[in-house]
Amino acid sequence: MNLLINAIAQDFVVLLPIFACSILVVWYAIDRFVYYKRNKRNIQEFIPNLQKALMKNNIGAAQRLSAQVGGIISEMVDEALRIYTEQKSGFSRAYDISSSLAIRKLEKHLTILGTIGGVAPFLGLFGTVVRILYTFQDLATQGNQSAAVASGIASALIATALGLGVAIVAVVLFNYYQKVVERFESDFKLIKLVFLSFIDSDEEINVNKNNSIAL
Repeated sequence: MNLLINAIAQDFVVLLPIFACSILVVWYAIDRFVYYKRNKRNIQEFIPNLQKALMKNNIGAAQRLSAQVGGIISEMVDEALRIYTEQKSGFSRAYDISSSLAIRKLEKHLTILGTIGGVAPFLGLFGTVVRILYTFQDLATQGNQSAAVASGIASALIATALGLGVAIVAVVLFNYYQKVVERFESDFKLIKLVFLSFIDSDEEINVNKNNSIAL
């Protein structure tokens, strides 16, 4: 513990970027956790109810179901309902645009975690190199002192350890949150498939009607 305190006291300027990265990791980790938690929904019960409402062509019931589920899932269902009622022929492309915009909101700040995961080890290595250079300089002026060498090298390695620690946490969070975004994206695709199934069925009905009239 004394070694850590001494290392921070001596190399605070060099370690400052690592401390800044650690603060950013904690900040954005909490921010994304709260956002995903607030928007997380179990749609296993919602999807069958939505299908029943669409089967009856009851847009009002579908809108009420969407309002009940809330969150970003509700936003996507509302957008799907709007496209479904206004432009069925171009549903897939229009929905994909809205889905891409929603995914961007979900991925917000994740690049910062990924960048810190890649940069933090190098910041730690930089701090280690700086401390070793200072240690060699002290040796040149004070002569050979094994205790001072050992203390200097140990202090230098603190920076590497801190950098690696921050990087590991950032990478783990980045990968975990990427999986969370993928689950949301899967939910968006499921909603899209639900609407497309009814659009296709409506088109088949219209084709059959036209064929009957032609005969």
